[in-house]
Amino acid sequence: MTDLLTDRIAARVARDPDALAVVAAADSVDYGHFWSRVTRCAAGLDGMRRVAVLPTSDIESLVVVAAAMRAGVSVVLLHRHLLPEQLARVVAVAAPGAVVAATSQHRRLRRLGRDDVITASDLERAGTSGSATPDSELLVGITSGTTGEPKLFVRDQKSWSATLDRSDQTFDIGAGDRVSVPGVLDHTHFLYGALHALTRGAAVDLRPVLTALADEVTHLYSVPTIAWDVARSGIAPAAGVREVLSSAARWPKSGREALRRVLPNASLVHFYGASELSFVSYDRDLGADDENAAGELFDGVDARIRDGLVHVRSDMLFDGYLTDDGITGGPVDGWMTVGDRGLVDGRRLTLLGRDSEMLIRAGLNVEPAAVETALTTLPGITDAACIGIPDARMGQVPVAAVVVEDAAPSSAEIWRHLRATVPSPSMPVRLVTVPELPRTPRGKLDRRALAELLTSDSRTEPGGRDS
Repeated sequence: MTDLLTDRIAARVARDPDALAVVAAADSVDYGHFWSRVTRCAAGLDGMRRVAVLPTSDIESLVVVAAAMRAGVSVVLLHRHLLPEQLARVVAVAAPGAVVAATSQHRRLRRLGRDDVITASDLERAGTSGSATPDSELLVGITSGTTGEPKLFVRDQKSWSATLDRSDQTFDIGAGDRVSVPGVLDHTHFLYGALHALTRGAAVDLRPVLTALADEVTHLYSVPTIAWDVARSGIAPAAGVREVLSSAARWPKSGREALRRVLPNASLVHFYGASELSFVSYDRDLGADDENAAGELFDGVDARIRDGLVHVRSDMLFDGYLTDDGITGGPVDGWMTVGDRGLVDGRRLTLLGRDSEMLIRAGLNVEPAAVETALTTLPGITDAACIGIPDARMGQVPVAAVVVEDAAPSSAEIWRHLRATVPSPSMPVRLVTVPELPRTPRGKLDRRALAELLTSDSRTEPGGRDS
C-alpha cells in the first residue's frame, strides 16, 4: 500500500527539517516546526472521530488538517459560504468532536450560531495520538452546498493516497520548489494543492497570487478567476513559473493565451474532476481548439458513456454521501457519475455540459433551482428562472428573471430577500422582470432565449457581486 498523506510529509521532515514549509501573510514555518505542531495538535484530537475545520489561508489551518489526517480523525471541511441552517445541518449529521478555526473566523461562526469554536493552539498538547489506516475516513466535504441542502461527500485515506500518486506522476513538483496556493483553503482544490506540495518537500505560499509571483514561485494552483486576475494584472512576466494547475470551469483558450504572456515558461494544466470522482482527465498547455475537450484520462481512470452521461471508475472515487442513515449513494459496481454529459474516444474525454442545471461560479457550485425557490417565496412573484451565463473572470455567473403580479415587491425588496436567503456565490448578478418566461413548444423553459434576454434587456438590474 502506498504511504498515506501524512506519512509522506513525515518523510520530508526527516530529510530536511530546516527547509521552508509554509509561507503565509503574517508568518512562515519550516518543516521541523510545522511537524512539531502537527504532532502536538494530533495529540489533542486523540479519541475524536471527526473534527470540523473552517480553514483560512494560514499556517494553523494546515496544522489542524494535517494533524487530524495523521491521527485518523476525519476532517469535516466547512466553508465560508454556509448559511446558519446549513452549518447546523452539517454539524448535526457529521457530529464532530470540536469545531476549529483561526481566531479571525470566530466572529463569523458566532453569527452562524456556533459559540464553541476553538483554535489549533487550543488543541496542542504533549502526548500521542491514534494513527490513520488506509480505510480510515479522511475527509467529509460539502458539495452543492452553496444553495439548498448540503451534500456531504466522504473520502478515505487510500483514495487520497491514490490521488497523490497521480499528482506525482503528472505534475512536476519537488523539493526546493515554491508552490503558490492563493485560494482560501476551504476550497478542496487549494487545500489539496497545499497538502500535495508538502508531501513533495516544496514550500507552500498561501499569500495573494501577485505577492507570491513576485517571490520566485515555480508553481501556481489556480482557478479561472485567479488566472484572469494574473493575466490582467500588468505585472512583468514571471519566467520562473513552470506549471499552472487549474480546476473548475475550463478557461477559454484566449484566456489561456493571455496567461501565457504573463507566465511565458509555464505549462498550463487544466484538470477535470469532481468531489466524488477526484481526478478524471487533464489537458496540458493550450489544448485542443474544441473548448469542450477535457483532455486525456489520468492513469488508472476508466470512463464510459451511459445514457449520454460520463461514468467513471478508478481507485480515487469517494465512498458516498454522509446522511442520517449513514453513507449512501456511492459508486455502483465501481462506477460513478456526477451528471456530466460527454463523449469518450479512446483515452480522450469531451464534456457537453451538466445533466442538471448546476453552474460553477469561480469554482463553487450554484444550484439555480434553489435561487428560483427563494424568489418565488416572495409574495407577488409568480414565476422565476435562474440560469448561468459565461463570464470571462468567474467562468459562469447566475442571472435571473421574474414574472410578477400587480402588487409586486420592489427591486430593493427582492435584493434584500435574496441577500438574506442565499449565500454570496448564488446571488444573481442581474435580475429582469418579464411578462412571461420564454418556453419551448413542449412548455419547458427556453434557456437559450432566456440567456439572450438577460444579457441584452435594458430592464436588467444589477445587484449581485462577483466575489
